[in-house]
Amino acid sequence: MPKSALKKEKWTLSFDSALKSAVVKAAKRRGLYPVTVLEGLVREKFNPYGHADVDDSAAYISALRKQGRKQSDEAFLDEIAAWEKSQSS
Repeated sequence: MPKSALKKEKWTLSFDSALKSAVVKAAKRRGLYPVTVLEGLVREKFNPYGHADVDDSAAYISALRKQGRKQSDEAFLDEIAAWEKSQSS
């Protein structure tokens, strides 16, 4: 196999420096590479109802509970109705 076929594809992303520092701090806290944290955030964004990709289940449940306190009951029911509609189509 040629050597060029084994090279890993590299991407360069440019974004806000404050956001970058937040990602780096989160990565340091978790003991992960920043790219791993970003990949996790992107996976979570594209699969908001999934739970199979959760790395830290305690942090995930804690975040869900915090979100639940901020959300009204009607908004929660609307979200469930929207989810049911998306699953039935």
